[in-house]
Order: sequence, then structure tokens, then C-alpha cells
Amino acid sequence: MKVHFFTGFPGFISSQLIRTLFQEKQTQQVIAIVLAGETIKAQKEKNKIVEAFPDCSIRIIEGDITLPNLGLDDQIIKEIVPQIEVFWHLAAIYDLAVPRDIAWKVNVHGTTMVNDFVRTLPNLKRYMYFSTAYVAGTREGVLRENELIRPQAFKNYYEETKYEAELRVEDLKSEIPLTIIRPGIVRGHSKTGETIKFDGPYFFLNLVERLKGLPLIPYIGQSTSTINVVPIDYILNASIFLANEQGAEGKTLHLTDPKPHPVQEVYRTMVKLMTNSYPKGRIPFTLAKLSLQIPFIRKKLGVEQETLDYLTWNATFDTSEAQYILQKGDITCPDFIQTMPRMIDFYLAHNKDESYHIQIK
Repeated sequence: MKVHFFTGFPGFISSQLIRTLFQEKQTQQVIAIVLAGETIKAQKEKNKIVEAFPDCSIRIIEGDITLPNLGLDDQIIKEIVPQIEVFWHLAAIYDLAVPRDIAWKVNVHGTTMVNDFVRTLPNLKRYMYFSTAYVAGTREGVLRENELIRPQAFKNYYEETKYEAELRVEDLKSEIPLTIIRPGIVRGHSKTGETIKFDGPYFFLNLVERLKGLPLIPYIGQSTSTINVVPIDYILNASIFLANEQGAEGKTLHLTDPKPHPVQEVYRTMVKLMTNSYPKGRIPFTLAKLSLQIPFIRKKLGVEQETLDYLTWNATFDTSEAQYILQKGDITCPDFIQTMPRMIDFYLAHNKDESYHIQIK
């Protein structure tokens, strides 16, 4: 049975991927590289997973993806290099407000170091690299899976550094078996609502929650854009299927919603489900953006200012290649509006717990 190697543990997607791999009996052995400062957290997550799957093992090794050989000592490298058959690279700085130097070090330089390490694996069957659909930056219109075009600009340093990192992985396609995954904005599980942090679309739930004492909650601007939000279970099911699918080798695939909803409809539904009233009135988009430049207001509302850039971005992700491959496994993306009640129930049950919230600066 294949040994799977993970970066990004104990992050939400990595942890859930490992659980799903064990549940589906795809592997019984995982090796996870973890920063020294994350070891205690990783050990706790490992214990939870192994308790649920006692026949399976997770070996935690301390390292650093920004160092040559991932900061691992020679003896460990000698042990693990022949074992690894599937390599999952998820470690990244996902914060939209991240400074450029930090994002570059982890997302770009870290991926370069990972690529160098992956090249040394003699028994590698698949390198699964997690990029983002938002490598497109400010490009608009239909964005295709086989395109990796440098845009005129990026909305933030997260996008820029993930683009640069994907370029470096793209160069490996002629050398090793790999699949590049470009997820949309990831939310909690479509059936349970479960997540471990309230970011992305949850910033709007923060906004509604903190304004719901007002006589009315207004719309923000007059967006004609759609927003592409996908549940974690779709990402898990699709990624694991693709890791085993020969047809996904050498491909870049959008794991985005093929039928995304308009921003206005999503916001309207959120407000209705949380307050039992629809939004009324409208705050101009420019005023909202100016307001969120003030740290006190950002913190009070629980919204990162970079989030607003996605409300007026007119682009759609073509998913033809991903859908063609995933139909073989009967894997489809659950509808956002239909499954939103579970997302909101989970949010309302946990929103007083600060550990779920992102620190807004």
C-alpha cells in the first residue's frame, strides 16, 4: 500500500485528506513534515486521527520546507525517500493580507525546495500540488485550466506568490508525474458545516453577525460578479480520485464550482438565513473599501479589506477538464446556496470561540 507524504499538516485540508485516505483504505501510512513550532498541535491532531483509524499510522517529522532537503537530517532522508509514492504539497501562507516577503519565502521559495526534494523520490507515483484558482490575478473573462498567463496585476501577495510557485511546478511536468490542483475559495463540509477557521466567505458571516442588531443590513455595492466557493468535501473527494486517476497526470485542474452563484444572491441568502430579513439599502462599494482601510473598523466587523476585491471581479473558471475526469468517479460540486444552512449553523454554534477566527490586523 502506498506511503503518502504531506506538507501543510496539521492544517484543515491536509488533516481531512489524511482522514479520508484512511477511511477509503487508500493507505495506512502517512509521513507529515511539520515545523518545530507546530509539533504539539500536529501531535494532537495525529492522535485524534489515529484513534479513529487504529490500523493506520502518521509519522511526524520536524522540518522546514524553506530549507534544502526540507531541513531533514540525512538519516531520515535515507529512510523515507524510497518509501514515498504520493507527495501532497499543501503548505502555504493562505492569508490575503500577508506581507510579500513572508509569502515569497513560504509559497515560492518553499515550493522550489519541495520540487527539488520531489525530484529525488525514486518510487514517486504522483506529486499533488495545491495551487489556487486565483493565480489568475486581475485577469477577467473565462479562465481556462491549461492557461498560466501572467496577469497585469494581482489583487494581493497571496495570489502573486501562488502564481510564481505554480510556474515552478509547471516546469516539472516533463520530469515527474504530477497534478496541479486549483481550488476555489474553500468552505466547510457541505453536510456538516465543519471547518476549523472562519475566513474567506465567513468574513461576510462575521459582518452580518456584528450588524444584525441594526434596523437593517445594507447591500455592499452593486456587484454583477459571481463568487466561487467550494466545500471541503468536494476538494477531498476530487483530489483523492485525481491522485489515483491516470488521466489527471500532467494536468492542471480547476476544483471550482462549475455553477457559481452571483455575489448579490450569496450575500442576500446569508443575511436572510442569519437575520430572517433580506438586506435593504446599499452602501457604495468605494465607501465600504475606504472604511475597511481603518484597522479599528476591520477588527470590529471581522473582515479583511482584501476580501472586497473579489466582489467586483468578473471572471469565471472553466472546469471542462476537471469535470470530464471527475465524472468517471461520479464526483460533483454541491450547490452553495442549497447547502449554506449547514455552513451557517456551524458558524453560529462556534462563532463565540476565538480559536476559529482569523486575527484581523
